[in-house]
Order: sequence, then C-alpha cells, then structure tokens
Amino acid sequence: MVILNMLNSLIKYEQITTTLPKAKELKPQIDKMITLGKKNNLQSKKNLFSELQSKPSVDKLSKILSQRYEKRKGGYCRVVRAGYRYGDDAPMAVIELVDRDVEAKKVDIKKKTNEKEKTATETKTKDTAKQAKSKK
Repeated sequence: MVILNMLNSLIKYEQITTTLPKAKELKPQIDKMITLGKKNNLQSKKNLFSELQSKPSVDKLSKILSQRYEKRKGGYCRVVRAGYRYGDDAPMAVIELVDRDVEAKKVDIKKKTNEKEKTATETKTKDTAKQAKSKK
C-alpha cells in the first residue's frame, strides 16, 4: 500500500523525498509503469489502472510522460541521496523523474494561494457590510 501511494505521488509531483530503502524499492516499479504507459493502448491503460488505482495518474502516464520519454529506452528516474533524517538518523533520498517538469511540484500550492486570496476578499466584504450596518 505504501508503494501505491508513493507511485501516485511520484507521478503527480515528479519528485519526492523518502527514505533510501523505499526509494530503491520504488525505482523499478515506476520504470515499469512508464514503460507500460508508453504502449498507449486500452489493455495497458487497464493494467495501469489496476496497479495505480488512480485515473489522473493513468492519464498523466499515458498522455504526458509517455510522450516525454518516447525516445528513451529506460532509466526514467534517479535516486539521489539526501543525507540523514534528524529524528532517527534514517538515510534519506530524493527520487525524481529524469527531465522532470519543475512546475509539477507546485500543483497543489497554486490552489491553496487562490483559496486564501478568495477568503481574504470575502472577509473584507463581510467586514465592510458589518460596518455599514453598524453605522445605521
């Protein structure tokens, strides 16, 4: 189950930080998923969905990543050691896709900033409405 979540996160963000043993275990799995996504037929999409259980991940694999790695034979990701974790001194690593999109890391951040701006403007309008009522 841990591998499934990490696979989906790696496909979505194209770079994740985890412990070194988990990263080494994840590397062959993501390579197999990308190779399967490059076939781009119905059977491979069904196999990908049965493995990943996530439609957005399957769509990204079959549409975006398969075109990006069209000419590459293998080695779609790399594991880079990233020191040791502070609490338990576990070896950490960054696993990332080769030729990754830097903007993919900020997928969720944009939504949060927009929501904060909306709530800030809504509270300002409510405050002005309250002030107008109190003046009456």
